[in-house]
Amino acid sequence: MALRGKLWHCFLDEASGFAMYARFYSVKVDLKKLRPMILKRIENRAKEYPISSMIPVAQDVLKARSLLIQGVSTLMNVFPVMACKFCPEVYIGEQGHLIQTCYGYKRRSKNQVHEWISGSLNDILVPVETFHLQKMFQDVIKHHQRFDFDRVPAVFELCLQAGADLDEENLSSSSWKSESTFSGVHGTKSLSPDELKFIATGTLRAWEVLRSGIRRLLLVYPAKVCKYCSEVHVGPSGHKARLCGVFKYESWRGAHFWEKADVDDLVPPKIVWRQRPQDPPVLVNEGRDFYGHAPAVVDLCTKAGAIAPARYHSMMKVQGLPGPTGVKS
Repeated sequence: MALRGKLWHCFLDEASGFAMYARFYSVKVDLKKLRPMILKRIENRAKEYPISSMIPVAQDVLKARSLLIQGVSTLMNVFPVMACKFCPEVYIGEQGHLIQTCYGYKRRSKNQVHEWISGSLNDILVPVETFHLQKMFQDVIKHHQRFDFDRVPAVFELCLQAGADLDEENLSSSSWKSESTFSGVHGTKSLSPDELKFIATGTLRAWEVLRSGIRRLLLVYPAKVCKYCSEVHVGPSGHKARLCGVFKYESWRGAHFWEKADVDDLVPPKIVWRQRPQDPPVLVNEGRDFYGHAPAVVDLCTKAGAIAPARYHSMMKVQGLPGPTGVKS
């Protein structure tokens, strides 16, 4: 009992000493007094941008994007691209696969065979647009101001905020918003296999430079993506335009829920089924566990003779077992 009493007194002494030196903060904070200080800190932070060491990275990203669009447009004139009529599924080949992964359109039944039509450039390089800001640290865009700001590709907006140089003509050009205006190299039907391989290798290199450059820029320049839809905003905070269609009938009326954006949010990889040499001419639903995947750009370039980077090999199942050759009777 005596030992227990001594331990209890020691505990009370330590607790009282901790309470003596502890700092207690008041819950009541006058935001009107803090507002000028917060605005001053934001203004001082804006003076640090753009960062001079990241300007060459932004320039390389713009060059790589231009080469990527031109290269993919050229290869699409040689290798057909098929797109599903009712879902975003894409397949690179003369005819689509028979894998039942179509989740339908509106009330159509799920897990059906795709209905294939000719694909376009936007099926391979998915366009992602965002609001164009006059400066990086500006007032948050309100819902009623959503028509006062132009919509531009998110990659362009990120490079602009990073200090990349662009002419005023390019800024107002409609080709910004429509990547399908690129037609690629003329006379692609007469290109030799070696020339196609050279174009594919350069296109694949531009794809890697684009994604690695954007990844580096996102470490310095903030970008946001909605948690429930694909809306992207390049800037320190998201906008307040109520454009989220998932919850447009809820109490918050379509307001976005922002989180940190990744490179896949600005440049979607568009994963497609890939036909390997050991696979049948037409991929069937019974072999879906055997077939590999790849980003659409990587699959398109490898069909032209380019060598895919090693990090895609596990996804592509290069050395995997062949799947069934046909539908079971």
